Amino acid sequence: MAQRVSRRHFFFGSLLAGAVPTAGFGSAGSLKHLGYKSPNEKLNIAAVGAGGKGVSDIAGCSGENIVAMADPDDLRAAKTFSAYPKVPKYKDFRRLFDKEGKNFDAVLVSCPDHMHGTVAMWAIERGKHVYCQKPLTRTVWEAQQLTLAAAKYGVATQMGNQGYSQVGARECCEIIWNGDIGKVGEVHAWTNRPDPYWPQGPDVVPTEGTVPATLDWEAWLGDAEPRPYSKAYVPHNWRAFPDFGCGAIGDMACHILGTPNMAMRLSAPTSVECLQLEGKSKYTFPYRTAIRFDFPARGNMPPLKLFWHDRLTAQPKFDGVPEGELLGDKDINGSLFIGDKGMVTTGCYGEHTRLVPAALMKDYKKPPQVLPRCPGPDDDWVKAHYRDWIRAAKGGEPACSNFSVSGPFVQWMLLGVIAMRVEGKLLWDAEKMRITNNNEANHLLTPRFRKGWKFV
Repeated sequence: MAQRVSRRHFFFGSLLAGAVPTAGFGSAGSLKHLGYKSPNEKLNIAAVGAGGKGVSDIAGCSGENIVAMADPDDLRAAKTFSAYPKVPKYKDFRRLFDKEGKNFDAVLVSCPDHMHGTVAMWAIERGKHVYCQKPLTRTVWEAQQLTLAAAKYGVATQMGNQGYSQVGARECCEIIWNGDIGKVGEVHAWTNRPDPYWPQGPDVVPTEGTVPATLDWEAWLGDAEPRPYSKAYVPHNWRAFPDFGCGAIGDMACHILGTPNMAMRLSAPTSVECLQLEGKSKYTFPYRTAIRFDFPARGNMPPLKLFWHDRLTAQPKFDGVPEGELLGDKDINGSLFIGDKGMVTTGCYGEHTRLVPAALMKDYKKPPQVLPRCPGPDDDWVKAHYRDWIRAAKGGEPACSNFSVSGPFVQWMLLGVIAMRVEGKLLWDAEKMRITNNNEANHLLTPRFRKGWKFV
């Protein structure tokens, strides 16, 4: 496959050169300096977060050795805890690292967003490989720091945006790079979140309650600023609150914008602006938003306007797109690429990639394959995303959404989270990591850690 990429590079020139990351998609390089493991030798993995998304993350890596777990909520983690009765369990992830650090090679980070960066950094600086759930971090600064640290310590990393392992996402790249829809100057992405998954907007008010006996509230808060317990936060609806989550962007944009990020070779935008905002809230993210990102020209690609729409209740409408042709799954999640010669659409994870109108697919011949596909033995791209990371942790090629790829992606995506919280267009200087025209917005680039906690 590497040879095929090299041959195709001749035809695609600088366009393909920037689209295939130097650390990912089957590129050369290994992590053998960390200590090679035979593919037949199992990794020893610790899991931080055993309920919620931790359930599927642990299941996805269950072919390896799960040797320790941490979760502050016994009730939320009960099913997973009972499935591993002999595995040591902790409320506070720091105690897990202190007590079990010599017993594991890698860490699954599946806790709420506000603790992703801290847990992942603890692991990286101790030489542990990291699989971290999306959106990788809650703030732009944390994403930058994880990107730098992963490169410094040479650990195998992967963000949990499994669409990067979807065949359709890679086919979308090849269609666009082949010039089949011409120059793409506009992309739209949309989701129905937060509905019907969690409440968000001015009607949501966290009221103080009694901490359940099964929950260690201090351990759940972690490095977040102190506040009383509320069932509005735990166990599921924390995504609505800026101190803990990133709203619909944090939940779905890493999936839905993954294909545009890959196909359009996106790096840093020059500006981001919240164009529509309904239901501004004192406590949560707004009820509904529409956000615009502007990216400069990239190699042979022209400047790009990218639009994010959340809380849609029906398929969005575009000129030239027949009714019902944009949805790739049961939910309202997807993206549309608008070129000067045609359009292509994908589902939430890049699945069901197809030209629009769909009738164009009847006689369409897909372009030659230039990106490698998911590691076998089957075509289950969700499982493949874990296998990709496990292979890298055993000294193989870097995973497709390792932090050198996902870190910069998350940085620009999280600028949209800031745009939901301040008014006006935000001008972004990526080199200086600064919003040049809004000091209030700059304060949201970095987290505030409560006393006694630090990032490393």
